[in-house]
Formats: sequence, C-alpha cells, structure tokens
Amino acid sequence: MNWFDHSILHFLNSFAGRSWIADATLVQIADNNFLVGAVLMAMFWWAWITYGKKGSAKREILAANLGMCAVAVDLARVLALALPYRERPIRSPLLHFNYPFTADPESLIHWSSFPSDHAVLDFCIATGLWMVSRRLGILAISYALLTNAPRIYAGTHFPTDVIAGAALGAAMAPLCDTTIIRGAAALEFLDRYPALLFALLYAWTFEIAEMFNSLRTSPCWAQRR
Repeated sequence: MNWFDHSILHFLNSFAGRSWIADATLVQIADNNFLVGAVLMAMFWWAWITYGKKGSAKREILAANLGMCAVAVDLARVLALALPYRERPIRSPLLHFNYPFTADPESLIHWSSFPSDHAVLDFCIATGLWMVSRRLGILAISYALLTNAPRIYAGTHFPTDVIAGAALGAAMAPLCDTTIIRGAAALEFLDRYPALLFALLYAWTFEIAEMFNSLRTSPCWAQRR
C-alpha cells in the first residue's frame, strides 16, 4: 500500500468508533444512493428546464452526458476487471481497520475497489453540469466531493480509488461537447414524440439516480478473486 493511501486512511480511521451518530451518518451518506445520485439528478433536471431549450447546444450536452455516464461506468468496470484485484480497506488485513458503527464489512465482497464507480459517475455528471452552468457545476462538483469522502471513511474505497474515479469521470464528460457525441443524442427525432422523450429521460435518470445499482450488481459485472 502506498504512503498516500495509508496516511489518509489511518488518520480518518482514528475517528471511527467514537460516536455512533457520526459514524452512522457518514456510512449512510456513503451507501445511500438517494443522497448522492438522486440529488445530482435533481440538479440535472433543474439544468434541463433552465438551459435545455429546444435546439440549444446546452440541451444536447446534457442529453449526451446521460449517455456518457453509462460509457464511463462501463469503462470503470472494465478497468476493475482487467487490473489486479484490490481489496476494500475495510477488509484489508494490512490495515487492521477499525470498523465505524453500522459499517458492513461484507458489502461489495469480491468487487475490486479500484477505481470507484461512484466517483466516476458522480464526477461525470457534475462535470457535465459545469459545462452548461459554472455555478451549478461548482455546486455539483462540491457535492460530489462531499459525498465521496465518506466512502473513504467507511472503508469502501482507498483515496486513490476515488481520485482515479473522479479523474476518469471528469475526463469523459467533455466528450459530450463534440459534434459526433452531441449528434448521437437524436433529440430532433425524439422531439417528434415528446411523451417518449420524457419517458426515456425519466427511466435513464432513474438508473443514474440509483447509481446503476441494478445493472452493476448483475453477475456478469461481478469481480471474482
């Protein structure tokens, strides 16, 4: 384990087990998809209503970003499967991790921790929002930082897992502003069927709000040691 990960984890873990309320709150933030994905999707819908006027470039960027989120998460899973397996901090015998209250050491068992899927998705969304509104983007990126940090405290990820995931997600989002990707959103076609457009947007933003949990936990994506 590198010095960077060890020093940060050791410092944060020194506070674990001192307060049930503090531990339970941080673990809840780390594990609760509503507090992360749903809030970011609320920001997305605010941006869609505010900036998503028909025919605007910002509307195309927002729509393309929804698709890019899936591509980014898929890439993260490919990396997790292709790279050497990395055990979660909470189960690493080298750390002698002090479990925070309410933390589940059996969660995400057999799933490599590098990179963080949550960070990939959160920062892809947040960077996409930054591309259409600097103020909203700063809020979304700040929120993504605040909600991913507890995953380190809870022992779900090493700091470098989150940093790598955030970098990957942030790097993928700008592709949404390319002509090819924006054109692939097919909004002109879907505008002819507004009910279908919003049904698809609802279904897809629901998947993102739950962090693609129903898809990520399918057997074909599971990491085996």
